[in-house]
This record gives sequence, C-alpha cells and structure tokens, in this order.
Amino acid sequence: MVNMIEATSAWNTTGLHVHRKSLLHMSFYWGHKSEILFSGWPGCSSGIYALALFFVFVLAVIVEWFSYCSIIKPGANKVAAGFFQTAMHTVRAGLSYMVMLAIMSFNGGVFLAAVFGHAVGFLVFGSKAFSKSGGSEKVPDLPPRK
Repeated sequence: MVNMIEATSAWNTTGLHVHRKSLLHMSFYWGHKSEILFSGWPGCSSGIYALALFFVFVLAVIVEWFSYCSIIKPGANKVAAGFFQTAMHTVRAGLSYMVMLAIMSFNGGVFLAAVFGHAVGFLVFGSKAFSKSGGSEKVPDLPPRK
C-alpha cells in the first residue's frame, strides 16, 4: 500500500510527461493508441479510435451549426428568446470546450478531425455555397465566437 500512488513527475527526451503511471504527450503524435476526452477512451482499438475521430468531427460540425443557426422567430417574446439564446450559447461554449479538450490529447488525427469538422460545418452552414438565393439573409441567433 505504500507505493499505491506514485506521484512522480519527470521529463524525458521523447516528449512524454510521466505522471502517476500514465503518459501525457506534450507534442503532436500519430497513432490510434490514445486517450481522448475520457480515461481509457478509445483505448487501443482502431475501430473505436475511428469512432472517436468521427465523434470529434461531428462535435465540430455541431459547433458551427450553433454559430450560424437561426431558430428564434422575429416576433418571439423577448424574455423567452433571451433565455433560449443564452441556453444555445451555453451549449455552443460547452461543445467548443469539448473539441478543445479533445485536441489537447495532441493526437494528429483528432486535430485533423476537429479542423475538418469546423471546415465542413462552416461550408454547409456559414458560407454562401449552400445558401438559398433570393430573399433576405437570415441573421444567426448567436453572436460570432471571439
């Protein structure tokens, strides 16, 4: 029981930080053996790693959708619209932080999944490539991220 928790902290030349018997990468690396968002997830399975990349991609697309969606009707109750807008902002911020934390795993695949997710989300929801021609442009419910 004496050595149950080993609180060592050491740097080595591989760019790994050893802390409590786990490895934390301090530079980008490639490979499916990683830990993203949750302890032990996705583990060593290539299939689960692909699912994790898809999850990060979808999170980034959803963040972009929240940034450009227009759900609140123009004549809506201002108080109710304000609470709904606050809830939307809170969800967008939470999802953005989840994408950021996933990128902090320093896995190159996760980084690319997040970047491509934001790019696809912007292409579909924010750019003029898929906007309906004619009529007035919709104003997003949320202000742009800063």
